[in-house]
Amino acid sequence: MLIDYRPEPFTDFTDEKNRKDFEQALQKVEQELGRDYDLIIGGERIRTENKIVSINPALKEQVVGTVSKADQHLAEKAIQAAAKTFESWKAVPPDHRARYLFKAAAIMRRRKHEWSAWLVKEAGKTWPEADADTAEAIDFMEYYARQMIKLGERHPLTRLPGEDNELYYIPLGVGVVIPPWNFPLAIMVGMTTAAIVAGNTVVLKPASTTPVIAAKFIEILEDAGLPPGVVNYAPGSGAEVGDYLVDHPITRFISFTGSREVGLRINERAAKHQPGQKWIKRLIAEMGGKNSIIVDKDADIELAAHGITVSAFGFSGQKCSACSRAIIHESIYDQVLARVVEMTNGLKMGDPRNPSNFMGPVVDEPAYNKILEYIEIGKKEGRLMTGGEKGDEAGFFIKPTIFADVHPEARILQEEIFGPVVGFTKARDFDHALEIANNTEFGLTGSVYSRNRAHLEKARTEYQVGNLYFNRKCTGAIVGVHPFGGFNMSGTDSKAGGPDYLLLFTQPKLTSELL
Repeated sequence: MLIDYRPEPFTDFTDEKNRKDFEQALQKVEQELGRDYDLIIGGERIRTENKIVSINPALKEQVVGTVSKADQHLAEKAIQAAAKTFESWKAVPPDHRARYLFKAAAIMRRRKHEWSAWLVKEAGKTWPEADADTAEAIDFMEYYARQMIKLGERHPLTRLPGEDNELYYIPLGVGVVIPPWNFPLAIMVGMTTAAIVAGNTVVLKPASTTPVIAAKFIEILEDAGLPPGVVNYAPGSGAEVGDYLVDHPITRFISFTGSREVGLRINERAAKHQPGQKWIKRLIAEMGGKNSIIVDKDADIELAAHGITVSAFGFSGQKCSACSRAIIHESIYDQVLARVVEMTNGLKMGDPRNPSNFMGPVVDEPAYNKILEYIEIGKKEGRLMTGGEKGDEAGFFIKPTIFADVHPEARILQEEIFGPVVGFTKARDFDHALEIANNTEFGLTGSVYSRNRAHLEKARTEYQVGNLYFNRKCTGAIVGVHPFGGFNMSGTDSKAGGPDYLLLFTQPKLTSELL
């Protein structure tokens, strides 16, 4: 009997045994660094001359792995393999497809620390951040498998005498999955397994900064017995391979998580009908945010300051849900600002192999340079309170940075920085705070710290974000607990980890028989 879904528990690293187990996992991964990884198309391993070299962002000289790079010829091969496999995979019963996810989740759970160790190395995640990423990947598989079993059941309809009517959900076809680098395991696993458990086949084009983790996940799917061609691993450049896959007439849907700019480009290209294309392509997109935490005049200042600090600087601010705007009631502005600065100055930054470090590096050199450019802009738009400079240059380290007295229309309060930078601005009253919070083109997450019930209820209806939290941080959504996705330029509000997510990968069909 299938037990009810429960989120995977996080590891308690205060336990000595857990710490030793994680250290052993890091040592194991260290021994595997520098390996070559092939494309996997229709079950065939393909090695190419062109490579993607994945490096450790905390130690730029260390190569995590070398991954073969697809071109348009191999992208076509992957699409055709997925199309051929779809004809048999779509006929596999939903509960059978779900069992592949249960098996893959069990394999990952048994090797949980090993997976987290790969995240430390390739993504620069600290122990707790890596552990949460791995737990979320397990959660996605467990949750979507159960959701597919429910979706595969007979759906009740209004009955008419003398007729047998049935509504059921069938898969779409071949999908292109383009996951991000910041949750290179969890989001990649969630996007991929949601598509395949719904009966689709996939061409997976992982982020070029974190392709090794995706390659390792393909090994789990193979170990779980997933038929060849259901998931085809085809890393490559966005301009060459990504555009080709999005434009292809066989592509039925695109599942994308990434920047606003790339998401809009995909949306535009996917909307264009191609010769031989029989459908309107479907886009499932999550495109980032510019998230605010509002602190009301009667809020718990210590709780709010902690929430801002953790939301802004966890994983060096490289979360689409991260707090990059702190909107504080003017009567307590100085107190909250001073406490956040104090907390931030107490954060330790360094190589994430060391469990005492709260912050690691940013992901790569382009991100590093972009964030530093925004910091220079911030120095002109606000008052630098702390940070604003590089850390250890052995990796891509940037010190957590706080700017005070920033105008709500300033660039650092409007444009997505995706790094350890937060700007503070004053609000005259709660209505003014909501006005500022809603003044961006994004609408992903937000928080309100307040003891005023009327203000919380007003925010419930007027704060325009997909995930709104009261008196807690604005990061850390848990599968099945906090379905995740946002409004406006934050994407299609697809609610990953929610009960309606699989509907995006299916289409309903009715059959009616006269008896």
